[in-house]
Amino acid sequence: MSNEPQVFSFAELQFSPTAFLFEGAKQAGTNASIFVVRTPPGGGVDLHTHPYPETFVLLEGSGRWTAGDTVVDLEPDHVLVVPAETPHGFRNTGDRPLLVVSVHEAGMLDQTFLDGD
Repeated sequence: MSNEPQVFSFAELQFSPTAFLFEGAKQAGTNASIFVVRTPPGGGVDLHTHPYPETFVLLEGSGRWTAGDTVVDLEPDHVLVVPAETPHGFRNTGDRPLLVVSVHEAGMLDQTFLDGD
């Protein structure tokens, strides 16, 4: 990979209508991946696991995270760290979009949804 700084637009990182995914190993030769998610009210991500920790940074909105047996309500300017192999997911509990950045401690996304998808 390049020794120069690299810039990526969200247009290049579109993963779904509400999410953008940067996979560091594939796109920049790094060992971290990042999701930026704008989840509408009532929306969320179902329970899933990763073989590595995931760190969530809540920037806007309010949401409820489930991580193992723990349920937490988060507001902006909070960080939640979910250990590896811990079932987790979240829902937007507010009336405006939830803006979340999640950092995956791996160069490629590796997730298993618990409903089998």
